Amino acid sequence: MKHIHTLVKGTLILTLSGFLTKIIGFLYRIFLSQTIGAQGMGIYQLIFPIQTLCFALTVGGIQTAISRLVAAKAALKEEQSTRDIFLISTFLSVFTAIVVAFFLYRHASWFALHILLEKSCTPLLKIMALSLPLGAFHACVNGYYFARKKLSIPAAAQLLEQLARVGASYLVFLIWTEQGIPVTPILAAIGLFSGELTAMVFSSLVIFRDYNKVHYQLRYMTAPFADFKAVIHLSFPLTCNRLLVNLLHSIESVLIPGHLRLYGLDNASALSIYGVLTGMALPLIFFPCAITNAVSTVLLPSIAENQAIGNHGHIQKSIFLSIKCCLALGFSFTILFYFLGDFLGLFLFQNEFASTFIKTLSFICPCLYLSGTLGGILNGLGAVNQTLLLNIMGLGVRLFFVFFLIPSYGIMGYLWGLIVSELLVTLLSLFFLKSYF
Repeated sequence: MKHIHTLVKGTLILTLSGFLTKIIGFLYRIFLSQTIGAQGMGIYQLIFPIQTLCFALTVGGIQTAISRLVAAKAALKEEQSTRDIFLISTFLSVFTAIVVAFFLYRHASWFALHILLEKSCTPLLKIMALSLPLGAFHACVNGYYFARKKLSIPAAAQLLEQLARVGASYLVFLIWTEQGIPVTPILAAIGLFSGELTAMVFSSLVIFRDYNKVHYQLRYMTAPFADFKAVIHLSFPLTCNRLLVNLLHSIESVLIPGHLRLYGLDNASALSIYGVLTGMALPLIFFPCAITNAVSTVLLPSIAENQAIGNHGHIQKSIFLSIKCCLALGFSFTILFYFLGDFLGLFLFQNEFASTFIKTLSFICPCLYLSGTLGGILNGLGAVNQTLLLNIMGLGVRLFFVFFLIPSYGIMGYLWGLIVSELLVTLLSLFFLKSYF
């Protein structure tokens, strides 16, 4: 009972902060859509595959490794080792992020021209590169506190990051408008950097206070080489997993505007439709993921902890509870988005395409919300090979639809691919967890 209470409490904390963050994010996207336009949103969204790829390389696997290893060590009452693992992991992550950021900044124009096929992305990539080490440190701190079940700290960091992003963008907008400077997607990139900087400063203050409180000293590290080996052993396959998945996702994101041009659209129209889909419709569909992401985040260290002490009963209860909640949430929002799709698209974004996309994607909700939670459970169990297979198959289906259906059916072909992909990933996730049913 105490285990379920901890899960519910942690989920509520992260859900509340997630909803507040997403509400602010929606208002922010409405603001961006009205200041930089649909084409500007499309250009801004193009940099995110590169950002996601960089974070996958620098911190994606390491954050999960921190959560899993720290939770397991805490369950065994090895407090010194939990802090050793965090320091070793964070050094590795931030160092890698600095190297990647330097390379990306130096070659931003090449990535914009040859990878994103959009020259105007160059300044956005440079600003984004500067935020990589900040985001890596912030993510590692979050991973540590997820494992320690002190979820109010990552929740507060998430909220502060979003507030800083919006506040900085709005301030720059006021300054540029007053001085007669044209508003471009660089505005959003400045907000991105400001948010990461704020979250990093907050995380630094919190973790320094934590270590200072217990009078931690580096010289008392118990087994640094063994801990380093454990971090590499767990994070390396996870990093390879995320790199491959994000590489495929980046290819998908770059191909969509190009294949929309094969459908017959000009460059501006293709970028506008891509911006409406990724900057307006999909964020609305993903809005309830504030709940499922919270469940997934709480479950990962909890399952790792119970696996470490051999408590399989709690793992089974957690899986059943999360499946029931996610399916109930998914079907509820399918009905909501389908019947209110026209109203939401026009009211929030003043865009008819957004309305059409929202109604079509409403059918993805049950599988979308469930698959994310099941992925967190598999990661908590250390099933990295299964999650890799799931992600590759899901993206493989979407790429098939991008290549063969978008040139004939336009963006609707991609929407059908999203639905088929999520259904496949959900069914396979349940298959991999069948031993707990």
